Amino acid sequence: MQIIQTVIVKQLLTENSKQQLFNGYHSKKLQLQKECDQLQFELKRLEKSKNLSPGTLRKQFEKEIQMRKEKIRLLEFQVEQLHILPLGSEIKEKEVQSLVEINVGDKWDEQLGQSEIIVSDGIIVEIR
Repeated sequence: MQIIQTVIVKQLLTENSKQQLFNGYHSKKLQLQKECDQLQFELKRLEKSKNLSPGTLRKQFEKEIQMRKEKIRLLEFQVEQLHILPLGSEIKEKEVQSLVEINVGDKWDEQLGQSEIIVSDGIIVEIR
């Protein structure tokens, strides 16, 4: 019988991967800042042109802007943590699903132990 098991993929932190993560965080932050600016622009435009209730409209836009600002703060925290981490650290990247073959007589704990794949600069270096 085959069953599906979750496998954690971890990235080994190298200079190259650290720079790639930093670049990814930076581009996400810039995108979120552009979205905030666009939302503020749209709010001002709608307030001037529409007869909608400005209080409700403003609340909705402010809520959207605050959500994006919170994501920006999270990205800034992740960048700070990235600078602190030493090279060689393992960072959880994602989870994938794997098929596992089980048979009568197999030890359950050994078959379903938490599996991990360690990746360094895009190359699998270890499977645990």
